[in-house]
Amino acid sequence: MKAPIPVVAAVIEKDGLLLLAQRPPGKALALKWEFPGGKVEPGESPEAALKREIREELGCEIEITGALRRFVHHYETVSIDMIPLRARLAPGSPPPHPHEHVALQWLPLNAVAAMDLPTADLPVLEELLASAGN
Repeated sequence: MKAPIPVVAAVIEKDGLLLLAQRPPGKALALKWEFPGGKVEPGESPEAALKREIREELGCEIEITGALRRFVHHYETVSIDMIPLRARLAPGSPPPHPHEHVALQWLPLNAVAAMDLPTADLPVLEELLASAGN
């Protein structure tokens, strides 16, 4: 089996809400809602990759505020090394805009649980829910 592909995911928080992005039709996991992010390029740090992906996908700037548990997730055709990072919009950043997604939504954590998420995002949601319960 191939080595897992390193993938970063942004848990962007604003005023108690989390940003979810809807994947476009015609792509893998079409129309599912996800924590935005993407692949880490060779030689790139996860933090740099996430800032680049968010700039490309959402046209905004973020600040990394922390990390969640890293894990490997196996899909049928590929395995990913999921690196979820907490973030917020950087001061002076334009608001996120869906350049590569169909739509964006700011949602409270309990509403995120009701969304149709890719299975790789579920452990991220579980960790957020567990930490919110403390």
